[in-house]
Amino acid sequence: MARQIPHGAQGFVVELGGGTGAVTRAILASGIPPEQLVVVERDPMLHKHLVERFPGVRILLGDALHLPSLLKRHGVVPVAAIVSSLPLLSLKKSIQLRIGAQAFAVLEPGAPFIQFTYGLFSPLPRNRLGIVGEVEERVLQNLPPASVWRYMRPAGRLSRNHSRSKLDHAA
Repeated sequence: MARQIPHGAQGFVVELGGGTGAVTRAILASGIPPEQLVVVERDPMLHKHLVERFPGVRILLGDALHLPSLLKRHGVVPVAAIVSSLPLLSLKKSIQLRIGAQAFAVLEPGAPFIQFTYGLFSPLPRNRLGIVGEVEERVLQNLPPASVWRYMRPAGRLSRNHSRSKLDHAA
């Protein structure tokens, strides 16, 4: 997942669902500076664990369903990439759509949304979100096999502000 992050891009890398910190550690090891990484975790115990484990990283207690307001409240702008380990395929389609819309509402144009999944199919509804995405890597030796998807809004697609109004109608 960390290999999919564009290095040298201006802005923050936002990780959704920091959990125990395995992906956070890999992102930092890939060369992303701690002050450029923001981790969003909704579980208070995992949030506390991440704060203690990664003192130089901004760890936010919050939910990806409210990503624009959470990031705005903490001055996290611009967002150069989102890395997600959220179990999207286990969530209702409406929640998948809302999380995807929230993510693309904050991403800079051309910035990627990188998603880890155990499913064979896209964990985000690409057509409904107006995004393109493909598997960048498969981890077949993993049980169950896993995939890393990379999504982007195609050039010339809806602006971030238009996406917000579209989200309001979808919610």
